[in-house]
Amino acid sequence: MQVELLIIITVVLTGISFAAGWYINSRIGQNKIASAEARAKQILADADRDATNLKKEKLLEVKDEWYKKKQEAEQDINQKRNKQQAFERQLDAREENLERRVELMDKKEKDLNNLRREIEEKAKLYDEKNVHLQKLILEETQRLERVSGMSRDDAKKALMTNMVNDARAEIAQTVKQIRDTAKLDAKRDAQKIIVQAIQRVASDYCVESTVSVLHLGSDEVKGRIIGKEGRNIRSFEGSTGVDVIVDDTPEAVILSAFDPLRREVAKISLERLIADGRIHPARIEEIVEKVRKDIDEEILRVGEGALMELGLHGGHEEVLRQVGLMKYRWSYGQNLLAHSIEVAHLTGLMAAELGIDTALAKRAGLLHDIGKTMNKNIEGPHALIGFDFLRKHNENPIVVNAVGSHHEDIPMEHPIAALVQSADSISGARPGARRESVEAYAKRLERLENLAKSFNGVEKVYAIQAGREIRVIVECDKVDDAMSDMLANDIAAKIQTDMDYPGQVKVTVIREKRSVAFAR
Repeated sequence: MQVELLIIITVVLTGISFAAGWYINSRIGQNKIASAEARAKQILADADRDATNLKKEKLLEVKDEWYKKKQEAEQDINQKRNKQQAFERQLDAREENLERRVELMDKKEKDLNNLRREIEEKAKLYDEKNVHLQKLILEETQRLERVSGMSRDDAKKALMTNMVNDARAEIAQTVKQIRDTAKLDAKRDAQKIIVQAIQRVASDYCVESTVSVLHLGSDEVKGRIIGKEGRNIRSFEGSTGVDVIVDDTPEAVILSAFDPLRREVAKISLERLIADGRIHPARIEEIVEKVRKDIDEEILRVGEGALMELGLHGGHEEVLRQVGLMKYRWSYGQNLLAHSIEVAHLTGLMAAELGIDTALAKRAGLLHDIGKTMNKNIEGPHALIGFDFLRKHNENPIVVNAVGSHHEDIPMEHPIAALVQSADSISGARPGARRESVEAYAKRLERLENLAKSFNGVEKVYAIQAGREIRVIVECDKVDDAMSDMLANDIAAKIQTDMDYPGQVKVTVIREKRSVAFAR
């Protein structure tokens, strides 16, 4: 019973607890719902208020933007309206100008029509006059033919002949005037440059010789030079390639050879042998070989000295050696090194007057005849031999061209080449600089006279002043004064083209008319 009662009490208490809890929870839930509804209402109210404020702000912003857009649109419209008005004014002005032009064109068209009618009328009148003139010319021509006894073609030929002769005379006179003017202008400057260069350079000349004379202390040395049964002199001649002439000349022996270098080696060797006193074949060969080495060194020093004398420097050793060899070469009796140095000075002076590189000009002048020192087995003109040699040893192209073209074997590419050619002629043409045989001299003069006689109208020719001037006497009835000037230039051009000569040849044409009468 107690258990059952306990269970019933438990069940009742449980139900009471459940009911109490449900009631409490129900009250709490109602309170929460009421609180939530109150908060929701507050949030809604706040939201409505915020929305109303935001709407007002946006409306204000939209109104401001609309006002700005309206102002911009109005400004744009005003600008376009102004442009349109300006354009309309321009159109009005152009329309007015166009109307004026149309009026002007109408007026010009009327004037043109009037002018065309006048031209047509004048053309008709001209045609009529031309026809009448042709008839008059034909009648006059026929009358002239009857009077003169010449046909129209014959008269035309005679007239053309007279006109050609007159034209030739006028051309000759004009050419003479132009040439005289050019000579006055060019000759003055050229003479100034060349004369200044010549005046500042004065070189002595050596005459080419094939013998050297060695002076001895006494005639007793001659026997030692000859040696027992002539063995010393034979050994010496075999070692040097020089003929030793021992004759009755007191205290002197003669060394004969066409090669100046071999002659120099022989002379120095014999001097050393005489000074040493030991003259025998073995000693001769030893001394000659030693002198050859000394001469080779001397040649190089001479080449360097020539460059230093001209204020130049640098260059291949073989080029310097060939320059030194010029000391032992002669051309037409003129020492090649002295001639080359003089040409270098002349070229440098003329280049300085013309504002051209003087160093290159001097170098080209010094090396212009370097081909003459080359091996005799090399064939060809010395200018081209020197051209190939210098090009192989990397000389300046301007110098190389000047060397190759100074005798016009190749075209000139720089003014320095022309200066070298002129300086070479100046150096070679100076009186006493060169010599030639009597036979060659006579042949050259004879050829000069024959060349001048080959021209029409030439009566006599005389070569004077050692061939530096020829005087040409012409037939006065075949050559007039104007033609004389042209004849002189033609003869000079022919001489320059067909002949080789040092310096220059003056051509003087003389025209003389003599009238002779006898009083009986």
